[in-house]
Amino acid sequence: MDLKEIQNLIRFVAKSGASEVKLEMDDVKITIKTGSDEDRVATMVQHMPAMAPVQAQVQPVVQQPETAAPATPAAPAEDENSKYITIKSPIIGTFYRKPSPDKPTFVEVGDSISEGDVLCVIEAMKLFNEIESEVSGTIVKVLVDDSSPVEFDQPLFLVDPS
Repeated sequence: MDLKEIQNLIRFVAKSGASEVKLEMDDVKITIKTGSDEDRVATMVQHMPAMAPVQAQVQPVVQQPETAAPATPAAPAEDENSKYITIKSPIIGTFYRKPSPDKPTFVEVGDSISEGDVLCVIEAMKLFNEIESEVSGTIVKVLVDDSSPVEFDQPLFLVDPS
């Protein structure tokens, strides 16, 4: 079972209202418990061959309703964005554009960035993880609002590498 399947399972259990789900497959044992502790979901994934249990708390993401858009204008927008590099979230957590509320944002649209520059922080399980750029270029668009929950592999920034 890969990470995507586990994440989908967590979301499904959180939405279903079940209080606990246990799943055992070959060498993997997963226990997901939901509780009233701020609607958090506790997940334990255990690989049987001498691996310690991994425990994580994940906040379910509330998805906003999507508005219907005409299909024709969407294609040119994708072609326009295809020349940009998308920087994606490496983890699940809460996206912050500032190191703290009283500090300025890490980057703004139009800022030039270099490889290794900190772009944002993502809070996961009370830890603030600095997300560094893997490319050099100019920030074209910030795709996530400050203090918003983000998923693994969710696009965060568009960067023009030229």
